[in-house]
Amino acid sequence: MQISAPMPVPQKAQTATHHARHLSTSEATKESLFADTPTVIVPDTESPVGCSPSSATIAETIALARGHLDHPNAQEPLDDFEDDISDDSQLSSIVPDYVFGFDLDGVFLRGGHVIPEAKEALRILNGDNDEGIKVPYIFLTNGGGKTEKERCLDLTRQLDVPVSPEQFICGHTPMSEMGTEYHTVLVVGGEGEKCRHVAENYGFKDVITPGDLIKWKPSVCPFRKLTDEEYANSRTRDFTDVNIEAIFVFADSRDWASDAQIILELLMSKDGRMGTVSETFTEGPPIFFAHNDVVWSTSYDLTRYGMGALRIMIEALYKESTGKAIDVTSYGKPSKATFDYATRVMQQWRKDLFNDPAPPRMVYFVGDTPESDIRGSNEYDKHSESQWYSILVETGVYEPGTEPMYKPRRTVANVLEAVRFGMEREREKRAGKVPEV
Repeated sequence: MQISAPMPVPQKAQTATHHARHLSTSEATKESLFADTPTVIVPDTESPVGCSPSSATIAETIALARGHLDHPNAQEPLDDFEDDISDDSQLSSIVPDYVFGFDLDGVFLRGGHVIPEAKEALRILNGDNDEGIKVPYIFLTNGGGKTEKERCLDLTRQLDVPVSPEQFICGHTPMSEMGTEYHTVLVVGGEGEKCRHVAENYGFKDVITPGDLIKWKPSVCPFRKLTDEEYANSRTRDFTDVNIEAIFVFADSRDWASDAQIILELLMSKDGRMGTVSETFTEGPPIFFAHNDVVWSTSYDLTRYGMGALRIMIEALYKESTGKAIDVTSYGKPSKATFDYATRVMQQWRKDLFNDPAPPRMVYFVGDTPESDIRGSNEYDKHSESQWYSILVETGVYEPGTEPMYKPRRTVANVLEAVRFGMEREREKRAGKVPEV
């Protein structure tokens, strides 16, 4: 493939037609998090990255692009970036035709703590490099359990870099498209009521949690007693005549035993009604998992079991109970749907900002899990118009020195090395030192 010449920065008439709202980490409320508008989370810290207008450019422009992608017919006032950010925040005259995609846990965070090299990696991408190039990047994580905007508030505080929810794709993000398909749904996982809020924000009208069912009849899960807070937050309701149309596992279960008990009962029920048993075991609701990761990395020395392990347990218990296999739908990496959506976001970003409708030529995808990150990137590369170049870091699930089942194009110590490698590789390409493969 021939490398295209750098494109000039578009003139004012070519800039995006959506206004990106700046949301401060100290002023965010539940209502503002749920507002349906392109948003950029802005840190309150006085760090060089946090207070630099230029560091917000990538987050802001991706927010505008995805706002246009999600609402293509919206009629909004024309607003230029210059209304919100200073002239020196405009992109370099060199427009990179490559981007970075990142997993989050194990790449930027481990056990909730920032990996030491993470902030420097983002500073380089945001323009703190010899060429002054700002390289677009998005986050693709299988983690979830909160709204995308709430996750970005956390991420902005941790990394001191403005993050747009529109550049953040988590495992349950594609499920938002089913908000109008199902009315009454069971949502499983996460802390407290957060997954209920996610589902309601996606447009689901009648959202039930395991706590609601246990409050209705404690004998549903005889070994689990709701805490006072859980009991107060769970909704009082008679489920005798309620049909649950679908089950969504948005985040890791906090109580596998009770969640599995309820899920299995519904899967074997008549039309999703509690207390019933189907004679054919073909009348239960469909079940959707936000991702398929069996293990994940925490601050503990060894990996911990996650949502993929719960899925395996549900499948095994269903087969043991019914003699049949259950049809399960999983999203997240390595699901093609996740990579498809990420590609559309990046392609729209280039079209809105640079008047270039083509997808990025190269995507450097950086992850820590061979079974999801590397596998998904490698498989997507086989049919994608863009090239996907997988990079494995040694700061998460992958154990250095072992032979991964799914092999990356490159293995590096951490995300900073991944960024430096990708950018140096692109410089060498422009100089003709690296073949375009």
